[in-house]
Amino acid sequence: MITVASYNIRKGLGTDRRRRPDRILDVLHEIHADIVALQEADRRFGARQSALPAELISQGEYKAVPFDIRPGGIGWHGNAILVRHSVEIGDYEPIRLPTLEPRGAVMAELRIGGNDLRVVGMHLDLSGLWRRRQVRAIIDHIRRRRHRMPTVLMGDLNEWSLHGGCIREFAPELQIAPTGRSYHSRRPVGCLDRIILTPDLHLVACGVHVSERARLASDHLPIWARVNWGS
Repeated sequence: MITVASYNIRKGLGTDRRRRPDRILDVLHEIHADIVALQEADRRFGARQSALPAELISQGEYKAVPFDIRPGGIGWHGNAILVRHSVEIGDYEPIRLPTLEPRGAVMAELRIGGNDLRVVGMHLDLSGLWRRRQVRAIIDHIRRRRHRMPTVLMGDLNEWSLHGGCIREFAPELQIAPTGRSYHSRRPVGCLDRIILTPDLHLVACGVHVSERARLASDHLPIWARVNWGS
């Protein structure tokens, strides 16, 4: 069994208006996830360097999937994937999406505990029309992969509807984990962050991680799911 998590870290800017990337990593260590999809992990302007300094990441439990798209960055349009040091990283690539705003997704194929797992991290558009197009683009990208693989898709979908909108674009056989409300971290009212599993994965438990540190570290709370590979 492994734990996956998704976290919009708001470039390390907390609800107290302080930029403290160390708090983000402290929250991740509270969750103790094996794999984490991050959103807003890179700065938006200038050199677009990582909001989580590489040396800070290396001091903890994680390593970043090395997308190496720009010097000093760890992701693509703010999307990044962190894994525990014991996780083997195979293939990985950014996923280009149809966009109105600067948006994207990232994909990594991993080996963990003797099992293969594909992970997609995403941060979708504010526009419902473009969100639906983006989900279709991500699903098409996965279907074109040469090898089928158990897959976890997770990220900030920017979708307020529980069952409508871009949620309808995911195939009926995919399982959307009922993690709960993650936004706003001070008073959660929206399920903007989601974890979605292919049928060859079994959902054991899921939820929103709530702690005083998490309420301060970002305007989103991280979500998590514990999963097993199906028999």
